[in-house]
Amino acid sequence: MTNQPILSVSNVEKTFTMHLQGGTRLQVLRDVTFQVGAGECVVLGGASGAGKSSILKMVYGNYAAAAGSIVLSTEATGAVDLASADPRRVLAARRDAMGYVSQFLRCVPRVPAIAVVAEPLVERGVDADEAQGRAAELLTRLSIPQRLWTLPPATFSGGEQQRVNIARGFIADLPMLLLDEPTASLDARNRDVVVDLIADKRAAGVAMLGIFHDVEVRERVADRIIDVEAFAPVVPAAAGQAA
Repeated sequence: MTNQPILSVSNVEKTFTMHLQGGTRLQVLRDVTFQVGAGECVVLGGASGAGKSSILKMVYGNYAAAAGSIVLSTEATGAVDLASADPRRVLAARRDAMGYVSQFLRCVPRVPAIAVVAEPLVERGVDADEAQGRAAELLTRLSIPQRLWTLPPATFSGGEQQRVNIARGFIADLPMLLLDEPTASLDARNRDVVVDLIADKRAAGVAMLGIFHDVEVRERVADRIIDVEAFAPVVPAAAGQAA
């Protein structure tokens, strides 16, 4: 593990503007601070609605942070504050340094599954045949039958789509990987495969930040669990109530 963390989140706040309620601003997270080092899997814990997904989305740049810094430090990107960087730099950081396995597969319709999985490598300049070879290895490992590889994932079951999604997210060799419920809708065998894939990434020095509602999986993969409920905003005392 390097001395310099791959991800440093410092004093981050998240506020939503309620446009249907007269523009009321609702603070949902405050003082979010943690680091993720190379070869470490850090898990965001806490009750549903605590803000775990909001933190992942701020790190990936889908949500804007109201305050604080989210610094990604890699050889490919240098140190870039994703909380204040312009969209072009955020997109470059995603391409060069940060993968994301979401709960849902989003891809162009009618594109074959093997091409969907290989695409992150092709986008980074890997030869198409090599990319599809690596995609085939992952699809095999995740028990997607070869007869399905040339079919679009939209025709697959939910569990099969999620396994394609996992293969796509894990195929690139990037220093940072975000995991949003990657084992949701998987059977026990494929959950074990994902746990092994995470172990492979850890051994390769990849920094991982994830959400796992499956307690058994969380305990198997987590180096540390961060209690997101600790970042809940302070509720002011009611008027007239003693401090």
